Amino acid sequence: MRKQANKIIICLFLAIFTITSFVIPAKAIRIGLYKNISDVLIGLSEEGTISDARTNKNLMAIFPMKVYKLTKSGNGMTISLNGKSYALGSSAIYIKPKSAAGYVYTKKRWYRGQFLVFVAGSGLTLTNDVDIESYIQGVVPSEMPSKWNAEALKAQAIAARSYAVANMGKHASGGFDLNDTTEDQCYGGASAETIKTNEAVASTRGQVLVYGNKVIPAYYHASSGGQTLQSGAVWGKNLPFLKPVVAYDFNVPKNGHGVGMSQYGANYLANYGYSAYQILGYFYQNVKLYYLQY
Repeated sequence: MRKQANKIIICLFLAIFTITSFVIPAKAIRIGLYKNISDVLIGLSEEGTISDARTNKNLMAIFPMKVYKLTKSGNGMTISLNGKSYALGSSAIYIKPKSAAGYVYTKKRWYRGQFLVFVAGSGLTLTNDVDIESYIQGVVPSEMPSKWNAEALKAQAIAARSYAVANMGKHASGGFDLNDTTEDQCYGGASAETIKTNEAVASTRGQVLVYGNKVIPAYYHASSGGQTLQSGAVWGKNLPFLKPVVAYDFNVPKNGHGVGMSQYGANYLANYGYSAYQILGYFYQNVKLYYLQY
């Protein structure tokens, strides 16, 4: 089995590196954490501020390690602490720590970056505005066991980064780019990070997969039961960079849509000595490795 996999992967490994110096622009990403809720709990790890998202006017200071409650009130919102409530006089606010080393808190998790909270319809929407690399640090351990082979984790980082960039603006109508769930990619923020997965993200910094000069939505799934599927069999549209391949996850029950990279298959190949780039070149055909420009 390994000999057969080696023959296929090495061929595609050469194709993935035909162009590596081209750069494409990238920016921070906005992740939807809550949608249409009446109230939400937030906090900061250090001193910070709440400011009006439209005017940048500072509205109030935030004390560290305190849990505040934001509540929709008419067309705006109020903030509560220790039983006292204050009207913020704004329908959209930024919540940010004093320094880049600070964290924001909600969903019983810590996140890097800052929060944007705004009135949307009958409730509040809360997003995490964060740079892409910090976002990927919170995705990799949420999508793949952190104890798995380092090369599989690197492949996951590149696939997740590619998916994120390719889907920028997917939920623009809701005011953000991606959800933090399996609808897009599971994202656990800084609370999910581990040393090993952060190393995988750092070692692949800015790397994305491209087909036809466009970053691909590098679909992946837990396991396909031995054989990946053509995207047309699942979503009705065949994508040229995805072809059915042996997934090397025969002993794992099928879990997921079966399109693109099998995570169990990636770890299997990594345990047999294949690099992240060989793994990606196997599951995504005729792609190139490009670098984001930060």
